[in-house]
Amino acid sequence: MNDRKKRRRRRSGNALIDILNGLLTLLVIGLVVVAGGLLFVASQYYGEGPLNEERVFRVEAGASLSSTATRLEEQGIIGNSMIFSQFGTRVENSTIIKAGDFIVPAHASMADVYKELTEGNPLRYAVVIPEGWTVWQAIQRINADDRLTGVIGQLPPEGSILPGSYDYMPGDSRQSVLEKMQLAMTQALAEVWETRQPDLPLASPAELLILASIVEKETGVASERPQIAAVFVNRLRTKMRLQSDPTIIYGITLGQSTLDRGIRRSEIEEKTAYNTYQIDRLPPTPIANPGIEALRAVANPDSHEYLYFVAKGATPKEGHVFAETYAQHQQNVAAYRAIAAEAAAQAEAEAEAARQALEAEAAEEAGQAEQ
Repeated sequence: MNDRKKRRRRRSGNALIDILNGLLTLLVIGLVVVAGGLLFVASQYYGEGPLNEERVFRVEAGASLSSTATRLEEQGIIGNSMIFSQFGTRVENSTIIKAGDFIVPAHASMADVYKELTEGNPLRYAVVIPEGWTVWQAIQRINADDRLTGVIGQLPPEGSILPGSYDYMPGDSRQSVLEKMQLAMTQALAEVWETRQPDLPLASPAELLILASIVEKETGVASERPQIAAVFVNRLRTKMRLQSDPTIIYGITLGQSTLDRGIRRSEIEEKTAYNTYQIDRLPPTPIANPGIEALRAVANPDSHEYLYFVAKGATPKEGHVFAETYAQHQQNVAAYRAIAAEAAAQAEAEAEAARQALEAEAAEEAGQAEQ
């Protein structure tokens, strides 16, 4: 009887060990399978991708990680959207993808793509409006950008755009880009107006904008803006006319073309709304879109007594010379004319030398050099 009990205990003990051994075996097999699966997933995630050449991939604003992963797989950039989205969220620092266009190199791994979309910088698209451009020129540039949608058919008011660089996403409307530029000008003008000198002879922000546009067109030398602004402010204070050539040109072209010639005497003598040789104070609108520095120069011009200026040399980058009296100004004008005449003669001499060199070369090729 006792022997039977002992045999039962041995059999039950052996069965328990067998069960434990079986469970342990299953556990080991499971761990091997899991480890193998993880190794496979990791090799897929970090391994070379299927893309054969560099490509630009766009992430739309508000797109989810899973929908983006699906599009990446559909476009042949990654091999498995599930591994990309599920494994990526567990091993990378961020789960938030950025909107924009991204450059994906050839054979980029899923890890590379994931990091590019979450940590990289999207391609930058921008419309750049230079200082001193008219609204017509600005709208021409905006409408010419084929990444934007819609068309701006009507010109906005002159001077309503703040020059600068404006980022956008491909597919944005041209109107939305224009509105950014106009909002920037509204905010800049309000800010500058609040910081102006208290005794300026300007009655409103609109007048400051008009004068800033004239200053912008008068000089291409940034450091001169406060000096030029002060000349015009001095003239306004003494009730002198501004006598600015760019205002005459704007009255002729309305900012919708360039005047590829000098100003005629008849145009200087003609009384138009924009001819500041004939009208008192300011023209009715800006003549261009001034930059922020031109606005600031008019709001806080230099302190001097100059009433005149003329170009210093034959090129705009040489700037201007200034005078307090008309007699001094006449001397400066005479010096400028001499410089301009010398530069014109030099240019003509160089052109003639070039012509002669070409003629000699052609004669030599024709075998007539010695004849």
